[in-house]
Amino acid sequence: MHATIEWLDKPRPHIRLIDQTALPSRELYLEIFTVDELVDAIKRLVVRGAPALGVAGGFGVLLALSQGNRESWPADRLKTEIAKVRHCRPTAANLAWGVDRANSVAGLGYEAVRAEAFAIFHEDDAKNRELSRLGADWIQEKISSSSVRVITHCNTGALAATGWGTAYGIIRELHERQSLGLVYVDETRPLLQGSRLTSWELTQDGIDHVIQVDGAAASTILGGLVDVAIIGADRITANGDTGNKIGSLPLALACARASIPFIVAAPFSTVDLRMETGDEIAIEERGADEVSSYWAEGTTVPGVKVFNPAFDVTPHDLISAIVTEFGVFEPSISRPPARISELVDNR
Repeated sequence: MHATIEWLDKPRPHIRLIDQTALPSRELYLEIFTVDELVDAIKRLVVRGAPALGVAGGFGVLLALSQGNRESWPADRLKTEIAKVRHCRPTAANLAWGVDRANSVAGLGYEAVRAEAFAIFHEDDAKNRELSRLGADWIQEKISSSSVRVITHCNTGALAATGWGTAYGIIRELHERQSLGLVYVDETRPLLQGSRLTSWELTQDGIDHVIQVDGAAASTILGGLVDVAIIGADRITANGDTGNKIGSLPLALACARASIPFIVAAPFSTVDLRMETGDEIAIEERGADEVSSYWAEGTTVPGVKVFNPAFDVTPHDLISAIVTEFGVFEPSISRPPARISELVDNR
């Protein structure tokens, strides 16, 4: 398999993406030559996941410069096209972060933007491997079992990053340490990123797992079948509230009831220190057809109204640990409530 996202210079500069909407039945790749094609791919979830979207943001600025040079865009047009990329997934902090980081050197020219975009790409793997090591260490300190049973939600593996993963990276790290038991994978309605993508990756890695419907998660946790929940995040606010794929909050509530750890894993670029609490996170609402007509025959009464939020917010007091490459932050036990920026301040 090629990387989730790559920059290629020939036949002319472009981005190559694995089409995550086609997995697991087909392994297809899309060649992206224009900003509109990239925006469409991001909105359709061809590319998704916090780290991968950060890379897409950086490469998106490079793509805009390349297209602008070919088509002789004026400065205002270039600015508008870059903004299209930045704002096309409003809940995802990493997308805007990647755009802003690459765009910050745009005044130095194409090669400077290229270098910055590739730096984002190459740094991702090291960050995720480090947070995976720290997360596995934390889990093994808190859980005495030599075969840790995990529940996870959505997809946070190589498909959501550049080659390793975040929450999934911790699962892989536990597996490599021979300390992993059975993994319960929520199917993650409505687009089934768990059953389509996470299960595919676990199968590739030879990790024992089962798929369950999202509605089974709470009873799995309260039934004593898992030791820890590990999920990713699309945005983390200054106080430690986290926004992630819809269905994450019920896991946190069940974990609190069962008194087992609920862990959020993400690179520090997912942290938005400009937002104090999760109340400020914009929740993307996606199209009704994802719920009402996923199957060819449709699944609802024609014309019925649909509420389809793509994300929910987990309050910090339900989170046992937020794991980044800078360390582990424990918001639920902070007295008084701390800020996640302390991970950097104390380095």
